[in-house]
Amino acid sequence: MKLLILDAGHCLNLALARLVHRRSDTELVIEPGLNIDAARLRELAPMAVIVPPLSAPMEIEPAAVVAHGEGVDACLEACRETDTPLVWCVSDQLYQDGFETPIDEHVIPAPRDESLRRLIAIGDRIRQSHPRHLIVRLGPLFALEGGHAWLSGVIDSLVTGEEVRAAQDVIFCPTSADAVAMALVGMLHQLNCGSNAWGAYHLAGTEPVSAYTFTSMVRTQLSTRLEGLGEQVALGEVKALKHHHDQPLRRVLNCRRVLEAFGVHQKPWRLEVGRLLDEWCQARRPAMSDEGGRSPA
Repeated sequence: MKLLILDAGHCLNLALARLVHRRSDTELVIEPGLNIDAARLRELAPMAVIVPPLSAPMEIEPAAVVAHGEGVDACLEACRETDTPLVWCVSDQLYQDGFETPIDEHVIPAPRDESLRRLIAIGDRIRQSHPRHLIVRLGPLFALEGGHAWLSGVIDSLVTGEEVRAAQDVIFCPTSADAVAMALVGMLHQLNCGSNAWGAYHLAGTEPVSAYTFTSMVRTQLSTRLEGLGEQVALGEVKALKHHHDQPLRRVLNCRRVLEAFGVHQKPWRLEVGRLLDEWCQARRPAMSDEGGRSPA
């Protein structure tokens, strides 16, 4: 099965590349940007085109959100012309005001922000004009490398002693990019083998948490691991921010449908963070040795 993924360098892109490298049943073609046309799709003939999410669209310039939407729109037209399935991954931030209860897949986001509403309009066009599609709504992605990786930025800031600010009153389910890559490949293999379960799905980590608690847990685990390496590092502090004074804003995705349709289970984000911190430390040990640092025996 050949897959085409756009936006080279995105953390989901890199996670898919690592996964496919370990498999013999999947081929991955990577395009640098979102620009893809029908002629290129006919040349490559992928089973599906994957568009990684625009992470944190509420926190970037509206022009970047609009540009992303225009790229998805052009990709949709190319996929329609060539009858190529389209997989569009989107951020949970499209649910701008959140919900008190877990958000089901059939609930279409209705953001107040104009640039976010343009993305919703694109999603409507995908649903109405291209039956073979997946719209995969994700919790905040985290990874060790790549664009929009989040965790790597938190680690870098903490290790250099910088203060990390994180919202205490926004609740969501952090999502490992590696877990999303595994889920997407599994879903697309089933669809390629005859499943007709196209549509919208939610995919996120287990256990709702605030950004502040997530970041604080990363700091605690990082400190423990660095001490285990024999390093004395004065990590930066984590500062709690409050944006919603009345009650916390909850963006918790209900992921039941992806389990029922494809057998995909949510990955516990705490376990994924622990695994990635172990990988980060393993990569750090030889670097410290090369610099004359002290490594444990």
